[in-house]
Amino acid sequence: MTSYAPNHNRNVSIGSDYKMSEEAQGHQGHFSDPEKQSADLRRGDLSRPAPQYTRRRSSFYDKMDDPFDDEADSDVKYRTMHWWQASMIMIAETVSLGILSLPSVLATVGIVPGVIMIIGLGVIATYTGYTIWQFRMAYPHVVNIADAGEVIMGRFGREVFGAGLVILLVFTAGSHILVFTIALNTITQHVTCTIVWAVVALVLFFLCTLPRTLKKVSYLSIGAFISISSACIITMVGVGIERPDPVVQTTVQGVEFATAFVSVTNIVFAYLGHAAFFSFISELKKPEDFPKALFVLQGFDTVFYVVVAVVVYRYAGPDVSSPALGSTAETVKRVAYGIALPTIIVAGVIYIHVAAKYVYVRLFRGTKHMGSNSFKSLGTWVAIVATMWLIAFIIAESIPDFNDLLSLISALFASWFTYGFSGVFWLYINYGQWGANGRKIFLTAVNFSIIALGVAVCGIGLYASGKAIHDGSGSGSWSCADNSKGSA
Repeated sequence: MTSYAPNHNRNVSIGSDYKMSEEAQGHQGHFSDPEKQSADLRRGDLSRPAPQYTRRRSSFYDKMDDPFDDEADSDVKYRTMHWWQASMIMIAETVSLGILSLPSVLATVGIVPGVIMIIGLGVIATYTGYTIWQFRMAYPHVVNIADAGEVIMGRFGREVFGAGLVILLVFTAGSHILVFTIALNTITQHVTCTIVWAVVALVLFFLCTLPRTLKKVSYLSIGAFISISSACIITMVGVGIERPDPVVQTTVQGVEFATAFVSVTNIVFAYLGHAAFFSFISELKKPEDFPKALFVLQGFDTVFYVVVAVVVYRYAGPDVSSPALGSTAETVKRVAYGIALPTIIVAGVIYIHVAAKYVYVRLFRGTKHMGSNSFKSLGTWVAIVATMWLIAFIIAESIPDFNDLLSLISALFASWFTYGFSGVFWLYINYGQWGANGRKIFLTAVNFSIIALGVAVCGIGLYASGKAIHDGSGSGSWSCADNSKGSA
């Protein structure tokens, strides 16, 4: 593999105000020729600024092209989303299953520690999301986290980050199949085998993932946003009427460490969406508008998480269900799950869409098949989507406990994609400037702390979730039994 020593002498400030420099405009024509650009990179000649956005640090890439850059003659156009559509997709993706475990978090650790962790991790997630956008603007060719891994660690980073992305999203999609079966068992009062509902979910989710652009999915996400909001409101009203005075605790003592840390990882899961942020930015008409979508998402989800968690726990008490929709009386519970079905479906579709898009771009980047409707293009997309949903189905049937599955996903992946990697991204684009002034010193300390947070959640979370899955003894795996009773 060809390599070169990065030029660390470039001292171009990177922040929220990204504008093409005059020098970059003057050399933009040079970068329109990929062969000249590639030759310069191999020689280590970085004297010419990058197109559009200047950046502080550069690396060698096998492919510097943006696969969605020139779509004039494409049958399928990807870069079509407005920021508000991205915000709807991000809310549908993030505020879905994560919120349903939060009342049980308060039941485990108490209201005060639980609320502090929800707000604190939400604030950090807002900052790390902004860092992801900064990194994407510094490296415009990055369309997924695997590309970001290649920037930092070369081909090895691309493979590791890409594999992690796909595994994370497929595991999360598996949790959506699991909740779909819980919902259908609740609504129908278990009229058939749970595995049958899982197969129904498999077919339905697969069909909904067939569109290749996120803009089309964004229209579904508006319905999903209304769906989860309405379902949570119905649940809050239901528990408020039916259980007016349970015993709740400000703090909880005597909880095992592993049990308590599962609660932490469930909060981390509620902020899982960062893994897909590069994909969302890449399909925006104006990538510079992403912070608007980010702040809408984080403002809504953090407030909504706190309100739903506190209200449901306050009235459902220490025996609150997870998913939380099972905390009400039978009739209200069936209504809540019925209304929540759109977000259960759409959020799962978004996860597999992003994972399939990564594989698809990896196969066809720089070819005519990226934007064509040829048999090869469509057939490959369908095959990728079908394979991923089949794996998600197997995961859902193998780990049938909702909290344990969320905890495992968070420990393995969300700890890094939402927190740890973002700290690495900031340190990379600001390399050589960590001690430049007081602000840089402070942010350097913050980002090293964020990396440490990712390491801690990953290591301790794996222990806690592994213990929980072991103690659960695998009961219910590949079973026709009614899994909604275990959530009620």
